[in-house]
Amino acid sequence: MNQKSILVTGGAGFIGSNFIPFFLETHTDVKIVNLDKLTYAGNLQNLEEVEKNDRYIFVNGDICDKELVDSLFQEYQFTTVINFAAESHVDNSISSPDAFIDTNITGTFNLLEAARKHWLSSANEAEPLFEKAKFIHISTDEVYGSLGEKGFFTENSPYRPNSPYSASKASSDFLVRSYFHTYGLKVLISNCSNNYGPKQHNEKLIPTIIRKALEDSPIPIYGTGKNVRDWLYVLDHCKAIDAIITNGKIGETYVIGGSTERDNLTIASKICDILDEVEPKPEGSYADQITFVDDRPGHDFRYAIDASKIKKDLGWLPEMNFDNGLKETVLWYKKRLRIKNT
Repeated sequence: MNQKSILVTGGAGFIGSNFIPFFLETHTDVKIVNLDKLTYAGNLQNLEEVEKNDRYIFVNGDICDKELVDSLFQEYQFTTVINFAAESHVDNSISSPDAFIDTNITGTFNLLEAARKHWLSSANEAEPLFEKAKFIHISTDEVYGSLGEKGFFTENSPYRPNSPYSASKASSDFLVRSYFHTYGLKVLISNCSNNYGPKQHNEKLIPTIIRKALEDSPIPIYGTGKNVRDWLYVLDHCKAIDAIITNGKIGETYVIGGSTERDNLTIASKICDILDEVEPKPEGSYADQITFVDDRPGHDFRYAIDASKIKKDLGWLPEMNFDNGLKETVLWYKKRLRIKNT
């Protein structure tokens, strides 16, 4: 097999739809099969740039569909799986946790089982042609819970998930880890901080702020707006995943962060400043629309990543300056939403 077949799950989502064009361009010897259920968070418009690429195949389906997953492994003989597929919005996990258990836990289990059956003849014994097959699981720093004003998450941080979302992702991480230690499946896990950039679903914080501002609606900020996140530009994340796939040590976890801590109120204010510059209102500032709303249950105070391991071992560094990345993001959404103030 001269051309490697790679399964990307959830490739029509935010990070996946940024990763697929990047990876196809960077690796000309791979064919990508994108398996996506196309829930509300999946959008094939975000993959228009690759839809005619003869090394890209889209399959509309669910990772919870065991027969479909098995048939894809049989048909395409994947040598790499990159599992982006996940329910990921914390608010939705609070109101409707069922889908998070199904996709994030059962779906990951189905993928692991398919990989085990197709890649291994028995525990720690690979089938011919699959000696180097890898399973890359994309996870979140939210599995580690909440930090105070100081400290950072590392690969050795204890798991302390505080929402149904983060608990379901923690469960999937443990399943992936178990398949390495029990069966010898070649796995790698990444836990990333909050991503931002083009193609993110409108429900997330930064797109919501941009959208509400341009609609001339109240910009909702939870609590006092002092909750802190470490922001990672999505293309920098894609490059980190590439480094993990290419050079990561089997069985290891890598935490990925942008070393850019900002609280939610600062993010909202900065976006308003950018919009004041690129599309000024007839009078006043977009910041006048910022409105504080009741905090959500179990809202983690702060996340921050110490990404020393991936920087030292794999030579990865975030490249995008936050102010530049945020402005690019605002301009992308402004163009996409096509909302003009009068």
